[in-house]
Amino acid sequence: MPKVSYCSVFVDDQDRALRFYADVLGFAPKHDVPLGEHRWLTLTAPDDPDGTELSLEPDEHPAVGPFKAALAEDGIPCTAFEVPDVVAEVARLRGDHGVTVVQEPMPAGPRTIAVVDDTCGNLVQLFSPS
Repeated sequence: MPKVSYCSVFVDDQDRALRFYADVLGFAPKHDVPLGEHRWLTLTAPDDPDGTELSLEPDEHPAVGPFKAALAEDGIPCTAFEVPDVVAEVARLRGDHGVTVVQEPMPAGPRTIAVVDDTCGNLVQLFSPS
């Protein structure tokens, strides 16, 4: 049976992405391996270091820029992360880190969702059970 081991997010700056995903969202760095001008850079949930890894991939492939721009222009998140309480998390991100909130928390079926800007060309959805 397959399982998700890695999930990639294309970023325009790996250092800025590392600061956002680790220092702001709270992911734990796992791998940071130099590969020429870029790095193999992954993070995990802090309470699950052997779980699924989030890979912060350079967005230099010619197809990636237009794809990312189209998603952002249409307000479509590139990925989603579960948090215990979206309302509290959005307040923390905005208040403690000045994160740009693109969509305020709102009910969406059995979930509450919000969307934030990751500072690296992506929108990220946060969700929690309602």
